[in-house]
Amino acid sequence: MALYAIADLHLSLSVDKSMTVFGGAWENYVEKIETKWRAKIGEEDTVVIPGDISWGISFEECREDFLFIHKLPGKKIILKGNHDYYWTTLRKMNAFLEEIGAGSITFLFNNSVTYRGEDGAAAICGSRGWFYEEGGDPKIYNRELGRLETSLRMAEEGLEKLAFLHYPPFGVGNPRSQFTDLLEKYGVRRAWYGHLHGGALRGVRAETAFRGICYRLISADFIDFDPVRIPLSGAPEG
Repeated sequence: MALYAIADLHLSLSVDKSMTVFGGAWENYVEKIETKWRAKIGEEDTVVIPGDISWGISFEECREDFLFIHKLPGKKIILKGNHDYYWTTLRKMNAFLEEIGAGSITFLFNNSVTYRGEDGAAAICGSRGWFYEEGGDPKIYNRELGRLETSLRMAEEGLEKLAFLHYPPFGVGNPRSQFTDLLEKYGVRRAWYGHLHGGALRGVRAETAFRGICYRLISADFIDFDPVRIPLSGAPEG
């Protein structure tokens, strides 16, 4: 039993949406995801997917994408990304999973999920996040801050809080934000994010350490579509 993460699957099995605009790495990316996932992930493992799961704009359009994810080995914990337009209430989304028989998937949305594995336990926390410094809507930014704080508050007492966001929690050239302040407030020491692709990856570091927190970028193309292991016992990630 081990914990892994990979962001931005951008599946489009029922809609015509190409990702090659972000570079050649996205050629045959669905096959890359499946091959590398099956080579590494076992049925008892858990994979966190921080957003941009499907290009479908309705449950019907993303049905095949969720079935694809469900049929991959392991348990999956899914967060919302900026392109997850099908996203609605937790009640409706859980009903959708039940309807299609995708019991290996859990949504992380205004809640926290406890992970227990052979190397320890942790509280999985997070939210979509948002860009405010780059012209984003401050109302959405504050709403996402609230969702992240709700998730952190709901973490099981005594467990390390692992934070996942879709958007980077900081701006370009500015490693501090209200999101990083909030993570500090709740004692988070490790966080992961996605969202960045193609040219946006130029010059981006895999890891950024700031004020006692290590932030790691796990966009699918950045990590070559290979889920990153998250150790709970001090072993190196990989």
